[in-house]
Amino acid sequence: MNIKKDIAISDSGFVFDPTTGESYSLNPIGVEILTLLKEGNDQQEITDFIIQRYEIDKSTFENNYYDFINMLKKFNLIEAEA
Repeated sequence: MNIKKDIAISDSGFVFDPTTGESYSLNPIGVEILTLLKEGNDQQEITDFIIQRYEIDKSTFENNYYDFINMLKKFNLIEAEA
């Protein structure tokens, strides 16, 4: 899964898609996940990173992760896979 390359992400949680002009706000964990995705990390690497950094169990994180990914798809922030 690839985040669009031209998506801008600020440390404060502001996400801007220059192709549509749309902007979004994320919480700090959302920023971390989106940044990790943009850097090319896969789901397992992101899961490992987040559960080590925060007090959250794997199952809870994975449910939230899939909800987040579905939101990214809904807002067309993920590139179509070839």
